[in-house]
Amino acid sequence: MSQQSSAFEGAAGSGEAQEGSKLLCPCCGARLSLRGQNGTMRLEADTQGYMIPAAAGAMFIDPHAHMISRTTADYEAMARAGVVAVIEPAFWIGQPRTNLGSYVDYLSSIIGFEKFRAGQFGIRHYCCIALNPKEANNEALAEAIMEVLPHFAAKESVVAIGELGYDEQTASEDKYLRQQIELAKEVDLPIMIHTPHRDKKRGTLRTMDVLSEHRFDPGRCVIDHNNEETVRDVLDRGYFAAFSIYPHTKMGNERMTELVRQFGPDRIIVDSACDWGVSDSLAVPKTAALMAQRGIPAATIRKVTYENALAAYGLSGVMKEQDWLDPAPIDQRTLFEGNSVLRGGQNPRIEAPVGPLSGNLTIA
Repeated sequence: MSQQSSAFEGAAGSGEAQEGSKLLCPCCGARLSLRGQNGTMRLEADTQGYMIPAAAGAMFIDPHAHMISRTTADYEAMARAGVVAVIEPAFWIGQPRTNLGSYVDYLSSIIGFEKFRAGQFGIRHYCCIALNPKEANNEALAEAIMEVLPHFAAKESVVAIGELGYDEQTASEDKYLRQQIELAKEVDLPIMIHTPHRDKKRGTLRTMDVLSEHRFDPGRCVIDHNNEETVRDVLDRGYFAAFSIYPHTKMGNERMTELVRQFGPDRIIVDSACDWGVSDSLAVPKTAALMAQRGIPAATIRKVTYENALAAYGLSGVMKEQDWLDPAPIDQRTLFEGNSVLRGGQNPRIEAPVGPLSGNLTIA
């Protein structure tokens, strides 16, 4: 746990932020308090406020968001908060998939309908495809998935191979990690690495050793789910170091702020990894708001919440800033394979393109 600054001193013990704090939710404009639970700090809204972004004019990329698990309300809130693009990596859905067909349908969904759904609410959607490390231990399923991955890697919205890496650090996980590194080289895509939840430092070091054995360029690889014990090694070896901001685990926005203060902004990326569990789709703009309140320079905040993600995944040649600076108009009458994002009686949102956001970070 990093030291608290005076603005929130004692918040973890009392459960209340000091009076006079002016840190507001980037989505709803409500006052945010820094609260503690089980030794972890998080930001919570005190009240329901009017839907005015606190970070007016700022643009954010959430480069690790499992939006297939989220509702359209998340997309609406993220767009209001300044999130202009998301990247959805392939991941474990919470229970084992039992056959190739379920995996194919999943990958088809994040490449197809999810991209459409995000666009209907003004957010550009990209994805990564991979065999995730948990399911690499089902060898029959893994072999079948590896046969179809090159087909999906060629789809137009794919910006990386990922998430891949280790879970229990088994021989099967190692085998398919290596195969997917070679696939990334063949299709000329960056890699997104999932570091293990258990024995994280050993697994992170082992992953980087394998990438080195396969001569994969560290500058084309994002290693995610970092914490204080892994960040130095990852940065020293030349990789992008990403951090998933969770409410109760992995990395909180308080700790993230202190890490940026300690290590600076180069090759550091902030994401939410929001999924079907306890997570926060607004973790990136909320962390930006806290950083600004703590005196982190706007240029630094922009690098870790926008520019570094674009630099890393822009290496794919697929993700381009112009995609959201000059967006297609929103027309919710549009259908995807006959399906609308609306339900009966709802009025469609129809609007012309708006000018690009300035990108100047101003936190209320």
